[in-house]
Amino acid sequence: MSGVTGRMGMTQHLIRSILAIRQQGGVALASGERVMPDPILVGRNADKVERLANAHGIARWTTDLDAALADPEDELFFDAATTALRADLLIRAMEAGKHVYCEKPVAETLEDALRVVRKAEETGRKNGIVHDKLSLPGLIKLKRLRDSGFFGRILSVRGEFGYWVFEGDWTPAQRPSWNYRKADGGGIILDMLCHWRYVLDNVVAPVKSVSCLGANHIPERWDEQGGRYDADADDAAYATFELEGGIVAQINSSWCVRVRRDDLVTFQVDGTHGSAVAGLHRCFSQPRTNTPKPVWNPDEPQPLNFFDHWQEVPDNQAFENGFKAQWEGFIRHLCEDGPWTYTLREGAKGVQLAELGMRSWAERRWLDVPELEV
Repeated sequence: MSGVTGRMGMTQHLIRSILAIRQQGGVALASGERVMPDPILVGRNADKVERLANAHGIARWTTDLDAALADPEDELFFDAATTALRADLLIRAMEAGKHVYCEKPVAETLEDALRVVRKAEETGRKNGIVHDKLSLPGLIKLKRLRDSGFFGRILSVRGEFGYWVFEGDWTPAQRPSWNYRKADGGGIILDMLCHWRYVLDNVVAPVKSVSCLGANHIPERWDEQGGRYDADADDAAYATFELEGGIVAQINSSWCVRVRRDDLVTFQVDGTHGSAVAGLHRCFSQPRTNTPKPVWNPDEPQPLNFFDHWQEVPDNQAFENGFKAQWEGFIRHLCEDGPWTYTLREGAKGVQLAELGMRSWAERRWLDVPELEV
């Protein structure tokens, strides 16, 4: 496990996934056997890695990646380190005979992402990429509504993602500083359009074209040591997508917005027969029969409370942590050929859309999303 001293790698992948799987007694296979993950933590800072291992009772850790990759007993390489290093790390791991699983984006550029995909297909290594948004309870409910025909003909999607990330001068930032430096692989377009590709493709309809406007709203920030730096990466993206079937999707992504909505991310889907709004956990729907009939009158206060006309989609199952559920699925894929569709090729599609989004911003025009050619 590489890159697990960082916030996401440590919290979601190590503690809430691998350690939680160990605590429950491993992953159950169809045969009745159970697979118990035995992690070795790998990082460049020996003090950080050792402290993390000791804090969670993990016996194995190292700063020597080559030695870790050379051990035939360790079959899987996982990476959640910085995007700039990921492509080369994945290729090294596959060349060493490892299967691979990683955070997104799979690479900074489509060229590098396709290089990784080709290596996976040449070596035959099993491979996967994290697609955590699809395991959110809110989006699971939203997809169920789509699959049931609730929406009728889907017309549009509106997404709002983001929150205020503090600059770091008087209040410490709640995201790492590399996110805001181009040279370190930062930028919200690369980060979030990779997510929106698999969300739209799987929850609504495949993406056919994109128009994107990026912004560098806050060009000066302070890092983890309190030092000022030039934050030259895009920190907001305003994107419009055309989906299959003529559906229009608009998604704003910003680290420079203060939240006044149901959640840090919300998706509204409008259709001829009904609409729904989903956040991370909750989802509300409004069928055609319950739709109010407002009248535009700017001279009087609005008499309707529009929130009253929505019904919550119930929690009719216990939802697992999404990262853990995906780890379990990938482990079953490794050990018994269980189903797995979110390969590095799917990850490359996300990088493709992000790259097209950046080109659209630079060229100020719509761009079609071609079939991915490896």
